Amino acid sequence: MFVLVEMVDTVRIPPWNFQRQLNDAIAEELNKKLANKVVYNVGLCICLYDITKLEDSYIFPGDGASHTKVHFRYVVFHPFLDEILLGKIKYCSQEGVHVTMGFFDDILIPPESLQQPAKFDEAEQVWLWEYETDEGAHDLYMDQGEEIRFRVTDEVFVDTSPTGPAAAATDTPAQPGQSTAPPPEDSGEKKEAPYTLIGTICDPGLGLLSWWNN
Repeated sequence: MFVLVEMVDTVRIPPWNFQRQLNDAIAEELNKKLANKVVYNVGLCICLYDITKLEDSYIFPGDGASHTKVHFRYVVFHPFLDEILLGKIKYCSQEGVHVTMGFFDDILIPPESLQQPAKFDEAEQVWLWEYETDEGAHDLYMDQGEEIRFRVTDEVFVDTSPTGPAAAATDTPAQPGQSTAPPPEDSGEKKEAPYTLIGTICDPGLGLLSWWNN
């Protein structure tokens, strides 16, 4: 689930931090920059583990801060494929069951990966498993907050780096007083998560079957 990733970065230390130990100042700056952020194709950064090497520090003209190239290891949340994890149902939608692990929310179990037969209750906005017994079928709801085991089957990284303005449809310049804002449907575009785990359910929720057995 958690891995150590070797990284290299140039860290800027402002002059008012020169009185501090260099390692402490660098550790603080690295955590400010990386903690709780997703690095593309790496994972969700948690915290600094250690600093393995410090190269020479430089002060450039016009900037009173020091710049140091740092080699370090960072704790990263990046489960391997087929790893089994424990989470809680955050909410359900037509896309599937959305799961949270407390510190990471972008986990999706699509409908085809749920216990079958499964169906979506539009009124309750929840998925349910039609659990077959000797007495017939019983609907077991996958309610918000239920603990759930899932196996990681895929991961999706999306580059969310800022991009330049979209190219104009024509080269005709805007007339005086003409709005240059994007159409409403474009400005309301849904943001994509930078890192998403796709899973398949291992059991429908630890509380569901225990409730049924009682």
